Amino acid sequence: MPVTDDGGLERILDLHTIAVVGCSTTPGKAAHDIPAYLQRHGYRIVPVNPFADEILDETAYDTLAAVPDSIDVDVVNVFRPSEEAGGIVDSAIERAGRLGDVSAVWLQLDITDDEAGARAADAGVDFVQDACMKVEHRRLVG
Repeated sequence: MPVTDDGGLERILDLHTIAVVGCSTTPGKAAHDIPAYLQRHGYRIVPVNPFADEILDETAYDTLAAVPDSIDVDVVNVFRPSEEAGGIVDSAIERAGRLGDVSAVWLQLDITDDEAGARAADAGVDFVQDACMKVEHRRLVG
């Protein structure tokens, strides 16, 4: 069951380190501006983009699996098409099981995968889909 209640969203927004899969190097794109907003509000951003070495002054990694184990990833925020979400969620679940660090997966607006959400819930990982992390942060945290 996806997290949809304000209390659950606030619990996720209280976390600190966000791996952004599909983070963009291009200002003006949501996949760049939303992580930049979150970074300005105190979150550590870990960009995941196979076509960049650095985004937002942070080292970028080719895949979620390539993010070093020494980085505690709390949330995996996804800016990739719905067709790709399931594989990313599975990678987050694998990391959570192996390292115990990923607490939540957040699919941005218009990105959904109910089956992946069920797998995340079964693994004890919070799951949000079709919601903007920036919008919810502004609404709930300010």
